[in-house]
Amino acid sequence: LSEKMADVSLKEAALIVGVVAACYWNSLFCGFVFDDVSAILDNKDLHPSTPLKNLFQNDFWGTPMSEERSHKSYRPLTVLTFRLNYLFSELNAVSYHFLNLVFHAVVCVVFLKVCKLFLDNRSSVVASLLFAVHPIHTEAVTGVVGRAELLSSIFFLAAFLSYTKSKGPDNTIVWTPIAVTVFLVAVATLCKEQGITVVGICCVYEVFVAQGYTLPVLLDTAVQILRGKGSIPFSMLQTLLKLIVLMFSTLLLVVVRVQVIQSQLPVFTRFDNPAAVSPSPARQLTFNYLLPVNAWLLLNPSELCCDWTMGTIPLVESLLDVRNIATLTFFCFLGSLIVFSLRYPGDSSKTVLMALCLIVLPFIPASNLFFPVGFVVAERVLYVPSMGFCILVAHGWKKLSNKSTLRKISWVCLAAVLFTHALKTLHRNWDWESEYTLFMSALKVNKNNAKLWNNVGHALENEKNFERALQFFIQATQVQPDDIGAHMNVGRTYKNLNKTKEAEESYMIAKSLMPQIIPGKKYAARVAPNHLNVYINLANLIRANESRLEEADQLYRQAISMRPDFKQAYISRGELLLKMNKPLKAKEAYLRALELDRTNADLWYNLAIVYIELKDPTEALKNFNRALELNPTHKLALFNSALLMQESGDARLRPEAKQRLLHYVKEEPQDANGYFNLGMLAMDDKKDVEAEAWMKKAIRLQPNFRSALFNLALLYSQTAKELMALPVLEDLLRYYPDHTKGLILKGDILMNQKKDIVGAKMCFEKILKLDPNNVQGKHNLCVVYFEERDLKKAEKCLVETLALAPHEEYIQRHLNIVRSKIASLSATEQSSLPSDGTATAEEKKNSFQNLKEVKNEQKTTQTTIDNNKEHSKSKKQTDKNNRDKDTPKKSTKAIKDIEKKRVAALKRLEEIERILNGE
Repeated sequence: LSEKMADVSLKEAALIVGVVAACYWNSLFCGFVFDDVSAILDNKDLHPSTPLKNLFQNDFWGTPMSEERSHKSYRPLTVLTFRLNYLFSELNAVSYHFLNLVFHAVVCVVFLKVCKLFLDNRSSVVASLLFAVHPIHTEAVTGVVGRAELLSSIFFLAAFLSYTKSKGPDNTIVWTPIAVTVFLVAVATLCKEQGITVVGICCVYEVFVAQGYTLPVLLDTAVQILRGKGSIPFSMLQTLLKLIVLMFSTLLLVVVRVQVIQSQLPVFTRFDNPAAVSPSPARQLTFNYLLPVNAWLLLNPSELCCDWTMGTIPLVESLLDVRNIATLTFFCFLGSLIVFSLRYPGDSSKTVLMALCLIVLPFIPASNLFFPVGFVVAERVLYVPSMGFCILVAHGWKKLSNKSTLRKISWVCLAAVLFTHALKTLHRNWDWESEYTLFMSALKVNKNNAKLWNNVGHALENEKNFERALQFFIQATQVQPDDIGAHMNVGRTYKNLNKTKEAEESYMIAKSLMPQIIPGKKYAARVAPNHLNVYINLANLIRANESRLEEADQLYRQAISMRPDFKQAYISRGELLLKMNKPLKAKEAYLRALELDRTNADLWYNLAIVYIELKDPTEALKNFNRALELNPTHKLALFNSALLMQESGDARLRPEAKQRLLHYVKEEPQDANGYFNLGMLAMDDKKDVEAEAWMKKAIRLQPNFRSALFNLALLYSQTAKELMALPVLEDLLRYYPDHTKGLILKGDILMNQKKDIVGAKMCFEKILKLDPNNVQGKHNLCVVYFEERDLKKAEKCLVETLALAPHEEYIQRHLNIVRSKIASLSATEQSSLPSDGTATAEEKKNSFQNLKEVKNEQKTTQTTIDNNKEHSKSKKQTDKNNRDKDTPKKSTKAIKDIEKKRVAALKRLEEIERILNGE
């Protein structure tokens, strides 16, 4: 056919693009659903911080190809387009869907150009329109991961078009188009594996279309040569040469691809593809029956479903199964088309042959006939085969419309098909709006697939609708009682509903369904690695009970024995061993996990926590730094490394600690703890104004922030702003009426600044009611008695205080002052007592002088409050819950040891929570 005929006019292209836009405009309103979550939302290869080379080392889902859990789907160029989307719009789904729509339009236009090689203009447009509107394509176009099909198809068709130009005048070989074809095949294969099948189509095209051979002619020539009655014609030798070059290049691509998957086929479970693990003849009968099922989806795409795994299509276990009739009919029809296309010369048979090639060859990798795949039926893999189907339909329509009696009805039928298909496509797009709508639409078609019930449950679970999610998960266990994942989902949901007993029962059922260990046999070959999480989930559940920690450890060890490279088991076990106060063993577990994955920032963070427990802050800081090298925005590492630097007392580390806390508050602007610790750093640096601003910000975010309220009041009292401290203390004592240090500070300010003896007395009496042995509170109450001129009571009070703290010199000194005052007063009384019973002016003066001395001594007690500031700070450094409980005075070293233990314990709990949330 002439090259001119294969050109696409601007009108035709505009028509095709317009129809595509009309059918798929509403896909722009859809989110990320189903496989998009793994390929887009959870795939770190999309982030600009990930080196580009990782795209060529990892699979489609971001898992290293070397790992056993990898699906071995190697599509780096498709991931590269996702990365470009991420660069422009991060995780805004509209841009991803828009690019898919554009790619589908491009495929339709290029397909029109291909159709023109085998059909007339009108039929080519019909085929292209049918392809543009066919509802089977919604999964490939509206599902973002379907981009692999779209991109691969563009290069697939381009490679074929390039190959059609390899025949020169007088049947000579033009090598440039062949080289371009090989390059485009490689690109198509890097978008999706089935791209390589275009080589088979090129071969068939070369032999039966370009050279015009039919099967009888080829057989004749072969017989003549074998009998020695003739030689191979020159034209046939040229054809052979082209085919050998093409096949050799393909072989090279296959070898490279096998190297990439490291000669390992992916591990799929019997739930993904039940027929793949069934015995003969059920396996063969079922796989063959799937072919008419796929053909029926092309013919009648009325009931579409996003997931055809598990029990969707029951196994064909007997030759007497009525479904075998469908298989037989399909093969008879296919066989008759193949015979017609290969046996007879002429344009019609060539068109049918190329259509059949487009249907059959690209479908072979997904057919299960040569190797098992991870699905039963997948609508997106019918994207390229549907091209052949559309050519067949258009070709048949042309035959009908050429007959005068059927012309009108053929046009009416065509219009009806195009209109209904376009409407169905438009309607089907809305199913992909969210996970809930997608899986609910699938359940309408198919109620025997436990995975669908599970997925609706997951969608509801993401919306925190646990009660409804539980109903769907339970339904999944009823549909497929041996589905380990479904029982795990039930257990997790019961746990979220705080029904631990029921959760444990569900996890135990899941555990009982796990295959037993067979010595010498690789466990992973027989079960999905994620099913091993049942041990982790069960252990995480029961370790909440202090008496069952050993039992939990046993479960972690069991998971590790089944899979020595099960990283999550080491991480969770490390958490548990810390809880069991076995830091050395925890360190071993984390180091083992780091052998498996040195790029995991969380692991380095956890190891730092272990070193804090082992009282090795230097190593802890090194590990925090490693975590931050790998993930500069690791919030817990930023926060805790800053606290560690602050706690070290090394002034040189303070600027870096401040930078990390500033980074932390940028990441977590609503967390008051970050601002509070910035305030504590500023207090250490004597930057009072800055400290005040940070403390106020922390209190604005969390008005009942105990440590922030107390330390702000303390800051005011130390900077001669005692009256500003009072309202802050009022707030503190409103939230925490028993805050001893707050009561001491308030009483001190009332007595020294406000001269409110009654108010001060109430504060100190309340302290003693809470803690009768509080030396500070009792001593300050003695001073109040002195202020009230009740010297006997003051003396008695000081004697009792001295008994509580016999080594405190200032109490003894104050007692001596009071006693000498009593003695001088009694001597004066004996000589001449004023008639009104009040002290003389001189006595008052002396009394005031002595009192002032006592007051000065009292001021020294504020140094104790200063120490409280330090203690509170050190506590806040380690306790994100701000529980600065008052403790007896200890040495600085003892306090630091206690605090280190507390930080380890608390951060462990936070880490445990993080892991549980990621179950």
